[in-house]
Amino acid sequence: MTPTPPPGLLISAPASGTGKTTVTLGLLAAFAARGLTVQPFKSGPDYIDPAFHAAAAGRPSVNLDSWAMAPGRIAALADVAAGSDLVLAEGSMGLFDGVAAAGETGTGASAEVAALMGWPVVLVLDVSGQAQTAAAVAQGLARFRAGLTVGGVILNKVASPRHEALVRAGMAAAGLPVLGALPRRAEVALPERHLGLVQAEELPRLQAILAEAAAFVAAHCNLDAIRALAAAHALPPAPSAPVPAPGERIALARDAAFSFVYPHLLADWRAQGATILPFSPLADQAPDPSATVCWLPGGYPELHAAQLAASEGFRAGLADFARTRPVHGECGGYMALGAGLVAADGARHRMAGLLGLETSFAKRRMHLGYRLARPHRALPGQGTRPLRGHEFHYATILSQPDAPLARVTDATGAEVAETGSFAAQPGGGTVSGTFFHLIAPAASLAPQDP
Repeated sequence: MTPTPPPGLLISAPASGTGKTTVTLGLLAAFAARGLTVQPFKSGPDYIDPAFHAAAAGRPSVNLDSWAMAPGRIAALADVAAGSDLVLAEGSMGLFDGVAAAGETGTGASAEVAALMGWPVVLVLDVSGQAQTAAAVAQGLARFRAGLTVGGVILNKVASPRHEALVRAGMAAAGLPVLGALPRRAEVALPERHLGLVQAEELPRLQAILAEAAAFVAAHCNLDAIRALAAAHALPPAPSAPVPAPGERIALARDAAFSFVYPHLLADWRAQGATILPFSPLADQAPDPSATVCWLPGGYPELHAAQLAASEGFRAGLADFARTRPVHGECGGYMALGAGLVAADGARHRMAGLLGLETSFAKRRMHLGYRLARPHRALPGQGTRPLRGHEFHYATILSQPDAPLARVTDATGAEVAETGSFAAQPGGGTVSGTFFHLIAPAASLAPQDP
């Protein structure tokens, strides 16, 4: 018999920018302060929010993605919640926002994950500039999809007691419980930069901020009513395709410039017996010589370009490693493998030079969306199987002279110019890189599919 999972909720909203991350963090920290074991999740591709979740809950936050992951994979990853008292998942964008064409399970919408897992939805509504009309928006969201439960709403940016009373009257008419009403309070807002929030590890006051958010949410929300709404249903066993480990001993770049690694990837690799060997390029460290593969994840190399350019030991050690073994970089790691990076101020900084790639932030342009990659060349551990992931960066490619790594398409099937790069090395090693962030193998696609 399939065990019953712990009860859960998905925190969502009509749109981005409503305050759902702050509310989620406040709830995680407030429930943890009550002595509950709370398991966080994040719907969709996001590296930054889960790090804040983990700091608030004291447990790693796991991404669940209906476009990139099959139902069995989502269910298997959700098993990390076993033994917890409560699950709190944060949605992405608006509740029903996703892409036009479905992937493994759906379009990437948060509502799909909530419906699959049986988690009721708590809506965070920015009610500034409106009153009873907020209830019409909430009621529309509650009725939009059959099989999805909207358990109640938390009002954000309430201007005054009169404003709150008007909004509450609208919600009562719509039959939607108000679970909290948060007054305007700018000091609990988290700082942002071009890829979202400033990373959790960069905030020295993080624990103080989380404590403030917990106190703020606890003072203005009915925590008992919120917890009472939580529910879940058990899912039948289904095949699950983990991400294959790229090697037995993985030298993993890990510091402020290279921090975008999904927890489920590392968990998958360790479950397959791989050893993770972290090193810091910013500290001028080279990959561990005992490693069988080197992986440079995404992050913010553009913010540390001068320091990377001065890291002679890192560059020399990486070049020596690449002569005989595979090296792969994702997004920021890809840029660091290139010949040069032009920072926002127009200054060019020397990178590792293992690929001919030249990138620039002098003229930023956002590249965002799901990606399906069909490698032309075998990637470490992945072979040439189709892979699902996403792209999110502001870099412009000035030059990309090496052989393309993969055929890459977006969620509609349209070709994407950022194909990645591949270069064989004289001693038998390989260097590859791509702006594509790997989430999961494309379980529904065979390698021979066009």
